[in-house]
Amino acid sequence: MSVKITKARLKCSVIALIMLFCQSLYSQPNFSEVDQLLKQNQKQLGTNFVALVWKDGKMLYTKQFEKETGDFNPKYQAPIGSCSQWLTAALVMTFVDEGKLIPIFATYMKSYITIRNCLTNTTGIQADAVGPMKLLQKSKYESLEDEVTAFASKREIAANPSTEIYYSHVGPNIAGRVLEIISKKSFDRLMQERIIRPLKMRGTTFSDQNGGAVNPSGGGLSTANDYMNFLIMLLNKGTFEGKRVLSEKAVAEIETAQFAQLPVRYIPKEGTGLMNGLGCWIQPGNATLLSSMNLAGTWPYIDKCRNYAAIIFVKNPEGDPKTDIYQRFRQIVEAQFNASCP
Repeated sequence: MSVKITKARLKCSVIALIMLFCQSLYSQPNFSEVDQLLKQNQKQLGTNFVALVWKDGKMLYTKQFEKETGDFNPKYQAPIGSCSQWLTAALVMTFVDEGKLIPIFATYMKSYITIRNCLTNTTGIQADAVGPMKLLQKSKYESLEDEVTAFASKREIAANPSTEIYYSHVGPNIAGRVLEIISKKSFDRLMQERIIRPLKMRGTTFSDQNGGAVNPSGGGLSTANDYMNFLIMLLNKGTFEGKRVLSEKAVAEIETAQFAQLPVRYIPKEGTGLMNGLGCWIQPGNATLLSSMNLAGTWPYIDKCRNYAAIIFVKNPEGDPKTDIYQRFRQIVEAQFNASCP
């Protein structure tokens, strides 16, 4: 009798294991539609690019597209344009965490401009025209100090601070220079010490390859893997591989909508309707979706509700960013995760 019971129990256990295995297979995300989307739009995305999706402690999707044969992969270093601003905001918040950050631009006699203004395009200082190629041009200044001094002494105040949004490079570069003054260290060294090394972003730098001034607003070089480490840190509320890089409060502040009721005087069409975070952008009606609007092509984002991060990392963009492709990519990825989200 006991032998029959044992056999029955063994049979049930085997069936249960098979069902569990099948359930596991069934629940695996299917990214074939993503493959198809990216392949169809390879030329529009600049031919050479990488796409990554990370969730629950592992990389679920890695795909690289190259023209003919080459070495463009998740470790390849390329300009990240305005995606630099998310990193700059995080660097600023390391100073906030330490209570070291002066909240004003007083050094340059514009004490009514705050660091928050600098990270949200609300300084009111006259700005240059912006565009994909503008971000990649050699700086006409030899140092960040020279550039920001020129802002203070030669630029007109186009609007009072905190009264309108005008997207430009001015604010982040002012914030970067303020950090240099506080710390008596260069911006690129601070970024290395406080963000790049803790996040093991070995292929990332802000050193200007053309010998010009460092550019906190759009001068970063990075890799798809490196930037993903940064996104993972944000998803983990400031920690990376068990070590704290930012406080939870700092991450929450970065991800909070800023000046949401202000009129928008200028923003690239790709950002129409988006709300300011600190160095990033928030989807209206969906505070859990944050991204970096980048005129140079690369597009990183995190979805806090579905708890995943993704990036399309572009080597050489051709023309304007393809917002419709990015949004379709996100929709397909979202469909793979069972979650009740906005």
